[in-house]
Amino acid sequence: MIELFIFHLHIIGSLYAFTKNWQNRSFKEGFLALMVIGVFFSIGWALTGAIAGVIWPSKLNSQYFTRDTLSLVLLLIPEYFFFKYFFLRDKIEVSES
Repeated sequence: MIELFIFHLHIIGSLYAFTKNWQNRSFKEGFLALMVIGVFFSIGWALTGAIAGVIWPSKLNSQYFTRDTLSLVLLLIPEYFFFKYFFLRDKIEVSES
């Protein structure tokens, strides 16, 4: 259930990045943003999946929290900073001025 929520966050974030880059720059920039998010997600999930495998023993798996859930939660931390820096930066700079 938590995994589904995290995947929905990724879909919403990807749609936001695509739409923002498409509106502000060009259609190609929107697709480039989607590709960058996809690459970051796939590589990050592979790395955090290995870390979660070391941290989380199999006997602690439950219906709601598994190794995959832990790896996605661990992935949210660097993705937050990545998304904030690359896709929300100009919105933050405008509000500070």
